[in-house]
Amino acid sequence: MKTTLLISTYNWPQALELIFESILIQTKLPDEILIADDGSREETKELIQFYSAKFPFTVKHFWQEDKGFRKSKILNIAIANTNADYIIQIDGDCILHEKFIEDHICNSEKKMYLYGSRVNILPLYVKSVFEKKTIKFNLFSKEIKNKTRTLHIPFFSKLQSKHDGISKKFRGCNVSYWRSDFLAVNGYNEDFEGWGREDSDLVIRMGNLGVKAKRLRYAGILYHIYHKVNSKHNLELNNSIQEKTINQKITRCEKGVEQYL
Repeated sequence: MKTTLLISTYNWPQALELIFESILIQTKLPDEILIADDGSREETKELIQFYSAKFPFTVKHFWQEDKGFRKSKILNIAIANTNADYIIQIDGDCILHEKFIEDHICNSEKKMYLYGSRVNILPLYVKSVFEKKTIKFNLFSKEIKNKTRTLHIPFFSKLQSKHDGISKKFRGCNVSYWRSDFLAVNGYNEDFEGWGREDSDLVIRMGNLGVKAKRLRYAGILYHIYHKVNSKHNLELNNSIQEKTINQKITRCEKGVEQYL
């Protein structure tokens, strides 16, 4: 099974650097990294080039011009340009627990996607985390809340059952799925522009096609770096697109990854 780590990013090289540092300490490495870049400036490109030389695998950087929040489009482009079997996807503001990649791979099953939790880094400590380049946290770390979410207990994780439908616990910043399932639903719906619902709409369509879901609890841990909330000016339209997907049990979007294959 060839695995890729897919990272979406936009103009936050400080956070991306900590992600890269956390990748270097993974107990199991991906076969490649895909960077889906929604219009970052030159500093991000230079950082990616620097770390590409450190990794023992290929790093592919996909960039598009900054014309507002167009995450769906750049994710589709990135996934169209890989032949990996399995995709582990995170946002560019999430530091990985050292077992993160291994947990996703070990829990993967055909016709099932995984979704994990996030441990939030408190706003008060973000500056310190960047200054000290902190990438390891535990139950007693003062920098985090949701402390029980940082417990890594694989045995308890295995007790989680797969299920139908999308969970209220689903977060698009920590998810993994088979590329074949992604292609079957035509990937991300590019009718989504502006923040919100593009990730949940994707897995809802997978579910409509029969793909099961499973929560990674006590495994697949990542640490979310606090930042100001993105503009939600287009959320009402995005909500209506997702509601249509649910009510009409849609499995394929019209404007998706197919155009790049």
